[in-house]
Amino acid sequence: MELSQRITAFLAYLLPVVSWLYAWFFQRKSSLVMFHVRQSIGLFLFILGIGVGWVVITWLLTWIPFGFLFGVVLFSLVIGALLVAVVVWLTGMVYALLGRVKMLPFIGEKANRLPIR
Repeated sequence: MELSQRITAFLAYLLPVVSWLYAWFFQRKSSLVMFHVRQSIGLFLFILGIGVGWVVITWLLTWIPFGFLFGVVLFSLVIGALLVAVVVWLTGMVYALLGRVKMLPFIGEKANRLPIR
């Protein structure tokens, strides 16, 4: 693995959208880079889903008496999921710098199925 490929794979986690576009246009043929781009996009979608899901559930709970309080309590689960996401994010950066093609914990298999080639 070339150093430039490992750096681009690392940047897929550090600067998501910008490095995804760079990888798509300039290093699309590198299997290492595209693997980590898929993993990074999967992690990004996971984090986005956590936030949007919590907002939607909390909004729905506001329609019942004291439902907003349940939404506030659910926020502790959101914080826990985001802490797990930070650990997974750091793991992905380490794998990218080492040049390993290893799936991320929890989301790796689903992220690898993304139709990005």
